[in-house]
Amino acid sequence: MREDVLGLEAMAGDRVSQEYLKADLYHRAQALRDIPDVPLFFGRLDYAEGAVMNPGTFPAETGPPEPAGSGDGEGGGADRPARALPGERLHIGRRHIHDRDGHPVVIDWRAPVSRPFYRASAADPMGLVRRRRFGFAGAELTAYEDEEFTRPGRPAGPVSRILIEEIERPRSGPMRDIVATIQPDQDDIVRAGADQSLGVQGAPGTGKTAVGLHRVAYLLYAYPGRMLRGGVLVIGPNRAFLSYIRDVLPALGEADVVQRTIPDLVATVPVRAADAGPAARVKGDVRMAEVLRRALWARLTEPAEALVLTRGSWRWRVHGHEIADLMAELRERGVRYGAGRTMLSHRIAHVILTQMEAAGEATDDRTHEAVRRTRQVRAVVDAAWPAADPVRLVLRLLSDPAVLASAADGVLDPSEQAAIRWDKAPRGPGGARWTAADAVLIDEASDLIERIPSLAHVVVDEAQDLSPMECRAVGRRCATGSATVLGDLAQATAPAAEASWPRLLAHLGKPEAGMQVLDTGYRVPRQILDFASMLLPALAPGLAPARSLRQDPGSLTVTPATPRALPGLLATACGQALSRPGSAAVIASDEQIPALHRALGAAGIGHQVLDGADADGRLILLPVTLAKGLEFDDVIVVEPARIAAQPRGLHRLYVALTRAVSRLTVLHTEPLPGPLR
Repeated sequence: MREDVLGLEAMAGDRVSQEYLKADLYHRAQALRDIPDVPLFFGRLDYAEGAVMNPGTFPAETGPPEPAGSGDGEGGGADRPARALPGERLHIGRRHIHDRDGHPVVIDWRAPVSRPFYRASAADPMGLVRRRRFGFAGAELTAYEDEEFTRPGRPAGPVSRILIEEIERPRSGPMRDIVATIQPDQDDIVRAGADQSLGVQGAPGTGKTAVGLHRVAYLLYAYPGRMLRGGVLVIGPNRAFLSYIRDVLPALGEADVVQRTIPDLVATVPVRAADAGPAARVKGDVRMAEVLRRALWARLTEPAEALVLTRGSWRWRVHGHEIADLMAELRERGVRYGAGRTMLSHRIAHVILTQMEAAGEATDDRTHEAVRRTRQVRAVVDAAWPAADPVRLVLRLLSDPAVLASAADGVLDPSEQAAIRWDKAPRGPGGARWTAADAVLIDEASDLIERIPSLAHVVVDEAQDLSPMECRAVGRRCATGSATVLGDLAQATAPAAEASWPRLLAHLGKPEAGMQVLDTGYRVPRQILDFASMLLPALAPGLAPARSLRQDPGSLTVTPATPRALPGLLATACGQALSRPGSAAVIASDEQIPALHRALGAAGIGHQVLDGADADGRLILLPVTLAKGLEFDDVIVVEPARIAAQPRGLHRLYVALTRAVSRLTVLHTEPLPGPLR
């Protein structure tokens, strides 16, 4: 298929169109490149002869219209039938593949006819007589397994062994896709329509991150025009997390999706400082939006004198109260500050042209533009509605006590104003020690001045750590599009984190978003999940503990130690982890990392200290503040009490305890936190 695309000659009516066509052919060829060690199919559907299809089987009949081209960009469209033919056999894979004659050989997992692979059951076989799963080691076929649907209504059989082995396969390197193991509750989220915003509460190991990424791949397949025109954005909690998920979408044939962190998204100033807890909480509070709005609009000043414009022998006058009325009317319309400033000059010019026409002078658009650009009109607009810069607006708000007190009057109390006020005013924007929360405030101010463009779809992961102001920053990027919001309230560790899904979604501008709960753990063994869930009553009393699909009695080890014995026990645990296949991590409080680094070095154990970049080593020494969203086969948590002693420490400990997908070892010299004893 790739050779066919590369063999096409770009022929167009002009050179510009020809270059666009060449670029399109190049991108199609790139999308068809093979990915080593990624099998092209993982399942097969065998339809019964004379089967009567359930009308609800295929979303194309009840859902959105299917696009003309296929998801991989080859334009074949051969995997688009609304129904499979009775007696047909269809292979299901990551990509659509057709033969030289255009007949489908492998059906894209996102196509409507692929859905029975994920949804068929003994109670509703969806027209199938058999579902076959294939097992692979890299690109080598190692096993297959058939599930027969010859006796409708029979009890459900045992869980697929190939599915379990795929879930349990050791981790190494970046995150993998889950197209071969998507479960029905996950499939509902993945295939939700492009107009539907969703909030997903998912416990550790329930696959919410993978579900969000596969939803992106599905939307790009089912709604390519809308998504490509509007743009799709994936937002993660940190760069280590984005590095971890970087290969998932390319493996599904979608290589051009933008991935950002919140600081990258709102980057306008260099961040050189960090806020203390009280300042971070106030700056992240949604009330800061009102404070910024007041500070911005307080810049407007009613003209003290009339505007007088001389043209030839005529003098045209617009009184100050008339200009004030124009300004008030624009404010009542709710226009952006920058747009209102531009519109004011047009309104003043219109008043003058009305006077000119009443005096018998002929006017047109050129006259209007000439009047609007005169020195007198520009001077009045500059004085009454001055230009605004978002960086300087926030700088003045935080460094001038009088400006802050006026804008925050009745919104923030004096202690809250003191928490965010800079004691020493910087000389200018370049001399300010900006924090990440300040950058979010600048983003809010930018949108108050000029509207920030909206994208077609935004996926935000670990959303439970977003402050209300960060939620607003994300919401601006999907104001006219949709969003998939993924998180777990029990893992909220940020000082200004929102504790309620309805409020979080409201801050995002998506109060109508549907809520989905993923409560079945596929990756974390039951013993580990039950141990970590002992913290839930103290963290999020309203959340029910997740249940795990897997059991492994040897997956959890809790070992008390003396301070002298701890380094030896740590070295032993790391050696055992490295003797097994897969990835391993040591997680501890941030201040313990240097000492543990020295201890592992003295024991001769090779490791990599994660500092916010890639996590590609076999053994990672991981500060607990960077652990969120990452997974490892073996996890060794050192001194849980030290982690719990940090701000929102029990939440951080819950994150640390749920990073393991095979084995968890807890080493402690201090007593375990109360809920875990």
